[in-house]
Amino acid sequence: MGEPELVTGEAGDGLRERLEAEINAFNVAATGYADGRPLCVAARGAGGELRAGLSGWTWGGCGYVEFAWVRDDHRRSGLGTRLLAAAEQEARRRGCDRLALSTHSFQAPGFYARLGYAECGRTPGYPRGYDQVHLVKQLS
Repeated sequence: MGEPELVTGEAGDGLRERLEAEINAFNVAATGYADGRPLCVAARGAGGELRAGLSGWTWGGCGYVEFAWVRDDHRRSGLGTRLLAAAEQEARRRGCDRLALSTHSFQAPGFYARLGYAECGRTPGYPRGYDQVHLVKQLS
């Protein structure tokens, strides 16, 4: 039984999915919370084309938004606000009392602040020259 071989590169062969499953199993064993579920909201036009979307998850009384996107020609129309409100409503329905997310300083921290999200941390220099901003909102 020798040292394992390390292979560096882009994830393939289902590595990301396997790691996610292993970490989720560990987290359930450590916390007792086995209620993790995907959280998705999509805004589609009449032809079914995606105009905006949000994906993340809920787990252990907290929701997390991993990705939120609004197509360029629908920005500043209120669609992003509606998308986030729908995610918050679904998170509440699932028993969550907070919703967390991260954005970059060049993306939308002001948008989230206007909707009641408070900065709870920051990763400077991610990417170089910018910051990653971590936010959370208490859901009532």
